[in-house]
Amino acid sequence: MKTLRTCPNGHKYYKSSDCPTCPQCEKAHIPSADFLAIVSAPARRALENAGITTLEKLADKTKEELLSLHGLGPSSIPKLMAILKEHGRQLRD
Repeated sequence: MKTLRTCPNGHKYYKSSDCPTCPQCEKAHIPSADFLAIVSAPARRALENAGITTLEKLADKTKEELLSLHGLGPSSIPKLMAILKEHGRQLRD
């Protein structure tokens, strides 16, 4: 069942999940790093919440560490690996 919610910015929206993210605020959010723009919003939030906001920090993680983040699924890994490869980097083994 969907419930009416109001975010701190005053936007009203309906959600059926526990997710506290306001859809209107999320649309206005601009990723802090280019590589964050290529993944889905849940994956981007997972990376940002874990402090992974640069390619250097991303390259310091293993595939398993990334997959353990809530919101980041297997479909995000190839995208992240491709952007790392473009910059001459790779995930830690």
